Amino acid sequence: MDPEYLNEWFDLRGRVAVVTGGTGGLLRATVKALARCGVAVVLLARNVERARRLARELEGEGGRALALQADVTDRERLEAVAAEVDRVLGRVDFLINGAGGNRPEATTGADRSFFDLPVEAIRGVLDLNFTGALLCSQVFGRRMAEQREGVILNISSMAALRPLTRIPAYSAAKAALTNFTQWLAVHMAQEYSPRIRVNAIAPGFFLTEQNRYLLVDEATGDWTPRGKTILAHTPMGRFGEPEDVVGTVMWLLSPGATFVTGVVVPVDGGFSAFGGV
Repeated sequence: MDPEYLNEWFDLRGRVAVVTGGTGGLLRATVKALARCGVAVVLLARNVERARRLARELEGEGGRALALQADVTDRERLEAVAAEVDRVLGRVDFLINGAGGNRPEATTGADRSFFDLPVEAIRGVLDLNFTGALLCSQVFGRRMAEQREGVILNISSMAALRPLTRIPAYSAAKAALTNFTQWLAVHMAQEYSPRIRVNAIAPGFFLTEQNRYLLVDEATGDWTPRGKTILAHTPMGRFGEPEDVVGTVMWLLSPGATFVTGVVVPVDGGFSAFGGV
């Protein structure tokens, strides 16, 4: 097959991507892949020093990157950041809403009843995973509406499709994000331009620093009962690696997915397809 033919479908060179949560374990490989494909990457992070280190790494490999401090729940700061992106790069082609995570305080367990989960922790999880994505979509989606093209990609979770035990706030927040993905896909296509697409991926179980305490026994280093159960229900028999999401993200951003909007794609090693027997 002619490689130039494939390039027509998957060429991302010259585009600008704003990424939240890009310094985390799940999206770091994706951010590096985007930079290697000629995408200018804007890293938004509360810990701007961490983002700057990654930006320097990308630039050292020949990419173009910009690191800016931002809290995704702070609309005023997001507007200021968007103005800086406009000034430096002139446009936004992609928005990846990857900021998210759970809190131990919002997780049930032997020492923490559901009835006693603090509302502050629950609100924090909802704000980080859902409200932050909504605000970023408002701020950067406005640029796409003005351009009449662009792609918003939300990072949902398998917890949105199949509610998981012990993490009620996180599951609810990701379910809200999945619903919002579908709503926004319709809204942007009908109200602004069918060339604005909104999709999501639903990663399965990836071993990260955020969920390690649930999956690995700190004392022994073995899988916890929860970790063993997950692996038993994942047909591929392993946890995901950050590189496993790269191809799906690149496809959803590319012209090769030009007629794909409003979908949530599982990247889960078969977990959502397995009935348990």
